[in-house]
Amino acid sequence: MKVIDIECDIPTREVYEAELKALYESGAEGTANYINIFGPKWAAEAGMSLEEFEEAKKTMTPLEVRRKITERSMQKNAMTEEAFIKMLDDAGVVYACIGTGRHASVEHTAALAARHKDRLIPWARISPKAGVPGVRALEHAVKELGIRGLEVSTFREQLYPNDKKYYPLYTKCVELDIPARIYCTMNYAPDRAMDFGRPIFLDEVARDFPELSIIAALGGWPWVPELVGLARRHGNIYIDLAAHRPKHVAKPGSGFEMLLQYGNSLLSERMLFASSWITLGLPLRQIVQETLELPLKDSVKPKWMYENAARILKL
Repeated sequence: MKVIDIECDIPTREVYEAELKALYESGAEGTANYINIFGPKWAAEAGMSLEEFEEAKKTMTPLEVRRKITERSMQKNAMTEEAFIKMLDDAGVVYACIGTGRHASVEHTAALAARHKDRLIPWARISPKAGVPGVRALEHAVKELGIRGLEVSTFREQLYPNDKKYYPLYTKCVELDIPARIYCTMNYAPDRAMDFGRPIFLDEVARDFPELSIIAALGGWPWVPELVGLARRHGNIYIDLAAHRPKHVAKPGSGFEMLLQYGNSLLSERMLFASSWITLGLPLRQIVQETLELPLKDSVKPKWMYENAARILKL
């Protein structure tokens, strides 16, 4: 089965360097709390033993531990373009959206995609705090660099998605006919509001921008019924389940029961596949397979895995 992956970043050395730069410039210890959630997997992927990881947690701040893991990962896991394309082939992914989770610069993302036009689809994250220059940067990125979508990271910007600082970017997305993928789930950073990604804040955005294709990223947990209601209410809202392991999504009590029910029926044409394989620390091929094993109708699976995304991205 053909697959389009809405969040399938390529971890080049430049990407790791950009992430390290952001970590060293960051004074927000709260974002490093992710080490408590994903740290063991990240450490293992970086070649750190559990004992080394636990010792680091005792002697370093969470942010310092995250920097150390990133440095080790850069040395061990930075991928070549050729290795990345082979990974896509092995998993059946025909198009991978890059620049959706982590990336270096817009220019780096666009250059990677330009070298693999038949496989990589570049996205850009532009801060709404940049004002008019940010809007111009988005237009330049789309028209001159080939960027195909806008990534909106509400909890990193510490702005709700209906904050009017975003509206010039949304307007430009409509004008340029590109989708906006908006962070839509809780965050684990205790130094900022938990609900920057709560689905209800997308209601105003969908009402004000009915022509904007909105992708509610990461499935809306723990407000899943709210997101399902929004998608039923607004035909321009799509949903992906990035950063949630598929085999756990299907378990009773996961909180995703309603989304699976509606995603298998009335919302089947609004669901998108997004592996977020780097965050999950799992092989891309395994995430694809676990998604195909979800209790979905045979007629629905191609929609989730390829057809819906192809329609939004105009492939």
